[in-house]
Amino acid sequence: MTVLIVDDNQTNLMVLEHMVGRISGCVVVAMTEPEAALHWCRFHEPDLILTDYMMPGMDGIALVRELRNLTHVVDVPIIMVTTSDMKTVRQSALESGTTDFLAKPLDPAETRARIQNLLKLRQAQRSLKEAAAQDLIMRLSHMAESRDPETGRHIERMAQYSYIIAGQMGLDEHVQQLLLLAAPMHDIGKVAIPDHILLKPGRLTPDEFTIMQTHSTRGAEFLRGSSSPLLEMAYHIAMTHHEKFDGSGYPNGLSGEEIPLVGRIVAVADVFDALTSARPYKPAWPLDKALALLQEQRSKHFDPQVVDAFFAVQPQIMQVYEQLHDDVDVSAPSE
Repeated sequence: MTVLIVDDNQTNLMVLEHMVGRISGCVVVAMTEPEAALHWCRFHEPDLILTDYMMPGMDGIALVRELRNLTHVVDVPIIMVTTSDMKTVRQSALESGTTDFLAKPLDPAETRARIQNLLKLRQAQRSLKEAAAQDLIMRLSHMAESRDPETGRHIERMAQYSYIIAGQMGLDEHVQQLLLLAAPMHDIGKVAIPDHILLKPGRLTPDEFTIMQTHSTRGAEFLRGSSSPLLEMAYHIAMTHHEKFDGSGYPNGLSGEEIPLVGRIVAVADVFDALTSARPYKPAWPLDKALALLQEQRSKHFDPQVVDAFFAVQPQIMQVYEQLHDDVDVSAPSE
């Protein structure tokens, strides 16, 4: 949990930083200038903010008003530090969006208790938001897949493949879990593709393929701007899972590490599953042929490190493949 502390007095700042730093699981960001703290919050989302009231230039109330104008900070609890006789100031602070107060001189036990209580509330708030986001993602993912009955359990398999690859690449468990939930949204933009193109039982014409390619940007548009880390990851995946490591992909021709890592991981998982699954326009490829293509496209279509991670965990990948494979004819086409 990230706690932002704002106080122009360096001694007070050090005292608060020490108190908060003793709370398990807290990361402290300390700043002496409210303007700098406001700028930081435009690009980051703290879990709790402690601000002094008496500061030169922008005081604590002005800072709170500005912070409450930031969409992703609207629900973040804010504690203002005042002296005990500032009743009028406290009323104004509450009207501006302050959540709670601490009175100087600070009592260490009271300070820690108030901070811990607000962090628990914040954690519960985030859990509820993430649960709602997860439910939304799965509903939208299945809605997109329901338009194409031939894709079967594609989103389950590719999400599991992505989770396994991410673990091999050293991503922590929290990020792996987000990826498991966000990966199914990679093709949500296909809800905007006409059926005569999406379900065409044959190769697309160049004009049809151009329309099909818009599913990346359309999906990203659906997901853009959320404060949920889960939906933010889903946005990056939807936008970039068709980019290629050598820069020849779409929609933006990104290359190498310009492509978010989650997009590079999903690209491998998605293509492998697409190759090994039957589609209206093709039967499934044999496993050896699909695996050979991944190696062939190493450093071209795919990030070489992601390909290496895939093959390092191939036994786990194959286990998912066997457990979740569609019950359809997956024989290869005759040569």
